[in-house]
Amino acid sequence: MENQYFEIVGVCRIDNDWKPFRKVVTAANENLAKERVFTDLGSKHHLKRNYITIESVNVVAGE
Repeated sequence: MENQYFEIVGVCRIDNDWKPFRKVVTAANENLAKERVFTDLGSKHHLKRNYITIESVNVVAGE
């Protein structure tokens, strides 16, 4: 299966405040794209999954 570009929009809790984020990732499907965002944000900002809320996932064409 070929990788697609996904735009993930949501909020994450950083310093007791919910801050919006928008990320574009490559993945084979939507579930793997969500996992990539959880992994990236969790490792970069030391967040648990319950501090990351994904609001929308959209396929981005032509990037």
